[in-house]
Amino acid sequence: MFRLLPILLLVLYGFAMWHFSTWQLKRQLNGNSRRLRDSKLEPYLDRLAAALEVSEIPVHVYQIEPVNGLAAPDGRVFITEGFMRKYRNREVSAEELTSVIAHELGHVALGHSRRRMIDFSGQNALRAVLMTVLGRFIPFIGPWIANLITAALAARLSQRDEFEADEFASALMIKAGFGTEPQVSLFHKLDALTKNAGQTTPAWLLTHPKTEKRIAAIEANQLRWSRAER
Repeated sequence: MFRLLPILLLVLYGFAMWHFSTWQLKRQLNGNSRRLRDSKLEPYLDRLAAALEVSEIPVHVYQIEPVNGLAAPDGRVFITEGFMRKYRNREVSAEELTSVIAHELGHVALGHSRRRMIDFSGQNALRAVLMTVLGRFIPFIGPWIANLITAALAARLSQRDEFEADEFASALMIKAGFGTEPQVSLFHKLDALTKNAGQTTPAWLLTHPKTEKRIAAIEANQLRWSRAER
């Protein structure tokens, strides 16, 4: 039992750190966001709400410059001010922005925030075990290898969540009558919109899948669903 105590403590530490970061993020969002009010976007959000059979979909604008969307741990959906600026400048269409909101709704509906909390705690425990074992047999390099393995695992789990949220968004966009074209067209613009963030990072260490893989998965899902309807 005492041998397992350090691992149990690391798991508890992971939970505590996750709750602290969640609390900190909530404070930042509450202090630096506003409710999205855009008369041109409202009909698009209404169609998503109808497809989900809910009365409305509240969306908030997080007033930071990076182009991104966010599903908060408390279930709220955010679009950054940077993304809204691209929309107002007509670099992003209303349908494309709607697909981003659908994607973030996927994270909420699929419980990814809760799952990431569990993943984060497990990764802390795994890192400690690997650092202990590898550090004993491979001094100096062992801890570095342990961190690399844990980072690769975290990236793989994060990419899984992104593919799942993309699939949810595709199904929702189809049900709402938009189709998957806005998703695909936005992904074609994504690298330019985000200034090619992560292009030099190995794919297996990226938190988000490569754009071409996401497009291929969306098209494969649509083809599979089309065949199932025949």
